[in-house]
Amino acid sequence: MSKAEHSPSPSPYAEWLSHWKSRIQATQIKAAIRVNTELLRLYWVLGSDIVAQQETAAWGEGLIPRFAKDLKAAFPHLTGFSTRNLFYIRKWYLYYREHPAIVQQVAAQLPESSHPENEIVQQLAAQFQNIDNQFVTIFFAVPWGHHQVILDKCSDTHEAIFYLKKTVENNWSRDALRSQMKQNLYDRQGKAITNFEWTLPQPQGDLAREMLKNPYNFDFLNLGDEALERDVEAAMMLHVEKVLLELGQGFALVGRQYKITVAGEDYSMDLLFYHTRLHCYVVVDLKGGKFLPEYAGKLNFYCSATDDLLRTEPDQPTIGLLLCRESGKRTVVEYSLRDIHKPLGVAEYILTQTLPDSLKNILPSTEDLERELDEDFRDQ
Repeated sequence: MSKAEHSPSPSPYAEWLSHWKSRIQATQIKAAIRVNTELLRLYWVLGSDIVAQQETAAWGEGLIPRFAKDLKAAFPHLTGFSTRNLFYIRKWYLYYREHPAIVQQVAAQLPESSHPENEIVQQLAAQFQNIDNQFVTIFFAVPWGHHQVILDKCSDTHEAIFYLKKTVENNWSRDALRSQMKQNLYDRQGKAITNFEWTLPQPQGDLAREMLKNPYNFDFLNLGDEALERDVEAAMMLHVEKVLLELGQGFALVGRQYKITVAGEDYSMDLLFYHTRLHCYVVVDLKGGKFLPEYAGKLNFYCSATDDLLRTEPDQPTIGLLLCRESGKRTVVEYSLRDIHKPLGVAEYILTQTLPDSLKNILPSTEDLERELDEDFRDQ
């Protein structure tokens, strides 16, 4: 009897490991052309397969550390398949696996075969019909490191998808993403009180509402709460880039204390912007105190004058944004905007963000953060 006849047949785990070695090698070739997209698709299917094997295979217990060790032996110079990262891949797949667009898109990339990985994904995809292809493109365009940050910080997929879209729209670095999440952009975006519902046509109204936040965070101006309006305005001009970043993509500064002449009298608007996505002027009026109903009338005047004196035929109606230290009671603001026919919004702005004493002792120290980062790098 030959030696080959005595050789044991490969175990189910050995066959599974061999399959993934081949798949990873194939993906390395494709990655030279489409690095991030191919990697994320690989991670998605790998995540689904890890979950399936852990649920069904006899060798599924303790799978991830074992798999990471064997991949390290097979590909000693390959990163991205550490124990820590494989746990992230599994968590990432479980987090998004009910989203129809992702499942359908991944299934469409797989060749027809009877392999369990294809069957798993295609069975999930068959449950869904309405596919958001735009979201799929965004999902696979976001770098893996950004996905990890979003996965760690977001409470649900609605918030996660919001930050995925914003990352692509604004080309955020990982630090910029962390900064926006720290400032809680998700809960601020589109929260200003407006009258856009009846003053702007669709979809212009929805786009304009999404453009505004509440509150705006201007703590980078290094001003105290006692600062006057002119102090805030002057500081904003010294930090124009940061102000534009906080206002959001599309804002272009036209001028500060922009002068207009109406019936022979000169008036000055605090800040005048042009929004390149909405194709309209945006008049910003700063107030150092609480919102008062008469402020809406003055801003309405500025918007009307801007429409008559500056707006050209391609431009959409001018939008007014009233930024107050306190917006006051919502009902008062809504009454003030109700019968105004120019599109206006009201929001608060923040100059300082102090940390409550009760939180200071429970936050990690610099040394703790450095130690955690060192551990993260060692595990990659």
